[in-house]
Amino acid sequence: MKKATLLASVAILFSISLNAFTLGSLGDFKFEKMHQNVYVMHGPETEPSKENEGFMNNPAIIESENGLIIIDPGGNYNVGKKILAEIEKISKKPIIAVFNTHKHGDHWFANKNIKEKYPEVPIYALTYMIEQVKDNSAETWYGILDRLSGNLEGTKPFTFPNQGVENKQTVVVDGQTFIMRHYTKGHSDTDILIEHTNSNTLFIGDNLITNRFGAFDESSSIIENIKVLEKIKNQEDGFKKYTLYVPGHGPSSGKISETIDPFLKYLKIVLEGAQKAYDEGIASYEIKPEVHEKLKEYHSWDAYEGQMGKHLIKAYSEVEMLDF
Repeated sequence: MKKATLLASVAILFSISLNAFTLGSLGDFKFEKMHQNVYVMHGPETEPSKENEGFMNNPAIIESENGLIIIDPGGNYNVGKKILAEIEKISKKPIIAVFNTHKHGDHWFANKNIKEKYPEVPIYALTYMIEQVKDNSAETWYGILDRLSGNLEGTKPFTFPNQGVENKQTVVVDGQTFIMRHYTKGHSDTDILIEHTNSNTLFIGDNLITNRFGAFDESSSIIENIKVLEKIKNQEDGFKKYTLYVPGHGPSSGKISETIDPFLKYLKIVLEGAQKAYDEGIASYEIKPEVHEKLKEYHSWDAYEGQMGKHLIKAYSEVEMLDF
């Protein structure tokens, strides 16, 4: 009898491991209950790659009385299947709404998986974001993620958001209240930060990243990203003290020191270096060694070597533009 019980236990554990969302040496990924009815799956803190299969973001679930609301379901169809399976381990309730925080495909390409199972589901995003992804940014991000991860099979045709929202708009879904906040530029020009009032949670999207670095493209602004994070930290412009802060990449926490401060400090050091270089009439690369020295605590963040110099160039160009 003991032997039979042991074999049954091993079989169950083996079955669970087979069904787990596993990414090789990166480990297993699952949704964690962070607060009240809020669950977050914290993706790998790395750039898109074959190892992480193009999954790096933080999909989130808000459970309501009658269904599930998803924020940023993931970056491709294949990963989306695994994330959807993990969602169903949390609850068998139907998915009744989806929110996309911005135009970059690593956050929303997995809309397709949800739409296939729930054809009528509303998918909310900034109205301008919907315009952008239908124009060319979806194709741009498809190319980036396909080249880096090789895992975009099945992602097309894209499933675009279908419900436009605007700054300070309130959206109520099954008794759950969400307040949208949009600033002209930050991580991109299509960001929404989402306040979930029921749980006092703020979803910040890629305006906040920890333990890894991403690119700042032409639609972004380091200066404006700093301003957004300072508004959150200082509880300005309608922001308040939240029980939970959820970044687009990296760990969630209820502590400003663990969430907002690290990335904000990094951006400020880069901007200060760019301003100094501009004031002294030297190129950004000439001050890079000095900035690098001040950023010692960030040297271990993923993609530091590849991104810091680009961030410095970006900050320098923004400082230069302020002079015109």
